[in-house]
Amino acid sequence: MGDLTTHVLDLTAGAPAAGVMVELHELLSATSTLMCSLFTGADGRSPRPLIDGPALHSGRYSLTFHVAEYFRSRGIRLADPPFLEEIVVRIGISRADEHYHVPLLISPWSYSVYRGG
Repeated sequence: MGDLTTHVLDLTAGAPAAGVMVELHELLSATSTLMCSLFTGADGRSPRPLIDGPALHSGRYSLTFHVAEYFRSRGIRLADPPFLEEIVVRIGISRADEHYHVPLLISPWSYSVYRGG
C-alpha cells in the first residue's frame, strides 16, 4: 500500500522546520475535501503519513504549508502582507500503491519542492 509524506527544511536556519502546519486536500471536480491537518515534528517531517492505505487513491491533491505563521513563530519579521503566506503544492497521484514524498525547502521569499524517495 502506498502513502504520502512530507518534509520541510528551513533554508534561513539551515535546519528542519518544526511546527509548520500542513493541510492535505483531495481535489475533486468542483470541490476540495480536507483529508488531514498536522504540524511537522522536530525533524521537519510529518509525524505520520498525510494519507495512506485504502484512503490513498489515484487523483489530484493539494498540500498547503502555512509558512508565514511558522516564520513569525521563529521571530522573523515579515512584510505586511508577507511575500509568502501559504505555499500550495498541487500533486497528482497516479499509482496509489507507491510511496510519495514531498520535500519542501523554504525561506520567507522563496521555496523549492520536488518528489523525494
